[in-house]
Amino acid sequence: MSQQTQQEDHNLPNPAELAKSYAEVAQRASRLLTQFMEKKAAEGINPPSDEMGIAKAFMDLSSRLLANPYKLAQTQMNMMWDYFSLWQGSMLKMMGMPIQPIAAPAKGDKRFHDEDWEQHFLFDYIKQSYLIASRHIHDTVCCVEGLPDEAQKKVAFYTRQYVDALSPSNFAFTNPEVFRETVKSHGQNLVKGLNNLLQDIEAGDGQLRIRMTDTSAFELGKNVATTPGKVVFQNDLFQLVQYEPTTKEQYKKPLLIVPPWINKFYILDLREKNSLVKWATDQGHTTYIISWVNPDAHLAQKTFEDYVTEGTLAAIAAVEKDTGEKQIDVAAYCIGGTLLATTLAYMAAKKDNRVASATFFTTMIDFSNPGELGVFIDEQQVSSLEHKMAERGYLEGSEMAMTFNLLKANDLIWSFVVNNYLLGKDPFPFDLLYWNSDSTRMPYAMHSFYLRNMYMANKLKEPGGISIAGVPIDISKIKVPAYFISTVEDHIAPWKSTYLGAKLFSGPVRFVLGGSGHIAGIVNPPAANKYGFWINDAAKLPATADDFLAGSTQHPGSWWTDWNEWVTSLDGGKKVAARKPGAGSLKVLEEAPGSYVKFRLDTQKKESA
Repeated sequence: MSQQTQQEDHNLPNPAELAKSYAEVAQRASRLLTQFMEKKAAEGINPPSDEMGIAKAFMDLSSRLLANPYKLAQTQMNMMWDYFSLWQGSMLKMMGMPIQPIAAPAKGDKRFHDEDWEQHFLFDYIKQSYLIASRHIHDTVCCVEGLPDEAQKKVAFYTRQYVDALSPSNFAFTNPEVFRETVKSHGQNLVKGLNNLLQDIEAGDGQLRIRMTDTSAFELGKNVATTPGKVVFQNDLFQLVQYEPTTKEQYKKPLLIVPPWINKFYILDLREKNSLVKWATDQGHTTYIISWVNPDAHLAQKTFEDYVTEGTLAAIAAVEKDTGEKQIDVAAYCIGGTLLATTLAYMAAKKDNRVASATFFTTMIDFSNPGELGVFIDEQQVSSLEHKMAERGYLEGSEMAMTFNLLKANDLIWSFVVNNYLLGKDPFPFDLLYWNSDSTRMPYAMHSFYLRNMYMANKLKEPGGISIAGVPIDISKIKVPAYFISTVEDHIAPWKSTYLGAKLFSGPVRFVLGGSGHIAGIVNPPAANKYGFWINDAAKLPATADDFLAGSTQHPGSWWTDWNEWVTSLDGGKKVAARKPGAGSLKVLEEAPGSYVKFRLDTQKKESA
């Protein structure tokens, strides 16, 4: 047998492994098909509905476009001219002549990173053809005269979803990397990918739940959420974790961190080298953090008011009792900051001055410009969501996760479709994506109040717009020193919106604009020396966000050090002997990170299956 023939035989897939792969796919497919048919038979036939108002928005778009046929024809001619130029350029490139591309991916677009997208004339043609179509489609629908703003935003958002889905990078034979792997493995990548797809549908109980990471590679308290500490208090809504001191002395004022309840707290304690709670403790802060419960139907009637009275206020009282200090520093993240602002306004009305300073990470208080999240929030969609929540008592965490993933679909959906289903690879172990897939639920009553009063009616910014325990809330009454850190690329809490909220306070406010986005811009340890931040040294916050940025100075590194200097300077940096968990008035209940955070929805489903 020749060496070439031996090499070809060596590259052929193992028959036993091939048979095993096909058998697994067949078994999974058969089981899922049976379950699907049984489920549909039990549910009956439901008429199609337009709960999100997408069909109506596109019908409005069509009527507006047809009302101006000249503009539509002009757009089509422009696109055809770009295609003609592309065809001409591709012929020249095929003959080896260097040419400038007609269309190029946006900076940071990772879909076309493989060198064949540029070097191979055919894949380059496919890529540019797609980018030309994408650009002209977006230009056609982005600014249609007479289309209501709400419909315009929906059209723009869902057009982007459609265009992203049709990217040639998402198909086996138009993605050069997948094409090479398919030829190399004799199609085994596609068989393995189909098996991965069916496995994800199984894990989602009939719904596709794309695995972003290998969840089996992580364990809370072992390789994520590892900062040593103890749970020293708990009630129905949260556990309070106090961290072990790492310095002989600590600042007199303890630090309480209020994370969002939409996600779990350990985004601030992923690994030792990027843990904000570890870093704060190392700087000498007596650090406490709230670990919110992952609610089930029993907590359906917990309200936003309960999250104030049984959440932040209860945590403040617990820290005060444990340390004996009459004033504490409080920091809060995202929706946790919205809760903190509400709490501070309540405390101001009660003349309660136990909070010495407040820090807000990417926090919206004025919801007049919610960014692309506004696409999902209107009367029709919220009413439909309330109906679903009323049936089960909560909003399913995976539904909220999908909403956030759609905001960055190419990075958080389609990249995993390519990796898992086309390349047939297993997801890479990544702690951030492990946290991102660790969904949490929202109680029905609380989430309904939040959507209607914050996002839809924007009542929090209005004096007396909402009341907590009979107390009208007025954000302008907050006089405690406040530190706002927002990020320039935030797609969840746009920084210009968070700036509007910062201007509502009456006390001294330091607004800092960090680099990167909602997560990376906040979890940005000094050792990484990344992104930088902007500060405007004006005595008073400028009138607009644009004015702030125009007069600001960029500083290198992490905002963490700037915050630490700010918060410790407020009382001159007074210190006391280090406080150990359990040594104060609160006794140890269990080891950190506690039991509340360990309730993981996908694990629970597997155990109950």
